Amino acid sequence: MEPTELIRYRRALKRKNYSTHTVKSYLNILDQFIRWLTVPLSEVTRKEIGLYVDHLLRKRRTPKTITCHLQTIRLFFDYLMNEEGRSMVNPVTRISLRLPKPLPRHLKDDQVRKLFDGITDLRDRAMFMLMLRCGLRVQEVAELTVDAIEYGRRQIFVFHGKGAKDRVVCMSDDARSVVLAYLAKRSSKARRLFLVQKGPMRGRPLSVRGIQKRIEYYARESGLNVSCHRLRHTMATQLLNADADLATIQDLLGHGQITTTQRYCRVANLKVQRDYYKAMKVVLQRTQAQEEDNDEGESMDHPELS
Repeated sequence: MEPTELIRYRRALKRKNYSTHTVKSYLNILDQFIRWLTVPLSEVTRKEIGLYVDHLLRKRRTPKTITCHLQTIRLFFDYLMNEEGRSMVNPVTRISLRLPKPLPRHLKDDQVRKLFDGITDLRDRAMFMLMLRCGLRVQEVAELTVDAIEYGRRQIFVFHGKGAKDRVVCMSDDARSVVLAYLAKRSSKARRLFLVQKGPMRGRPLSVRGIQKRIEYYARESGLNVSCHRLRHTMATQLLNADADLATIQDLLGHGQITTTQRYCRVANLKVQRDYYKAMKVVLQRTQAQEEDNDEGESMDHPELS
């Protein structure tokens, strides 16, 4: 309806260094919203927002998706008011949908072995090993370049990760070995690390969707409920179970808030068990010592009982 606003908004997002994926997602949501509207943007009120939520519910959109729509629309109206000087009230004043907070799901050790036993392609093994051992997001793997890896130091430089943040992650020996094996096989001089291997797009950078299709294929073959992000969850849970510090895991994963990382504490059962039995051992020792002290006190008060 009003394409000029979206064009200017796209430029504003790019000036703020939003990722291409984020810009595309925002504009897609806003395009859906504007196409649904029957009034100009300047006349949108809380009533229209409520009706739009009802519209999304009828389309069986999840609470998480609806919340994403509302957050995007709110940011867009903030832009219209603050940067374009529109005299209006932001119709998205609050987002009150209650979202479920499921625990992060991870693979058990035997499931990890089963998954990787079925991945013989070196490119695919390298991609998914970087998610499992280094905690890389699928977008970060897709955009990884050959020169971003320092094999001597076993480090990977992640440029413009989520939130346009850079970070350095460590690389395990097995991840390093499989990436080197893949590079030895790869003949291309392309800057991107992971490339399409077959078809008319051969030699072009592998897309996020292309990587996701590969993990979906291996999930079907192995019979496991696995995704790219579940490999990342598995890495975090394994580190926590190995007594890695929570702040260290936060830094490696690139979490902006420690509360995000703390969610893994709720699924790291091995660490919980170790902490419980270690603490309970101290509690029982103290209880036993206190009972012995009480028995000695009673013997002194009543020598006839001795």
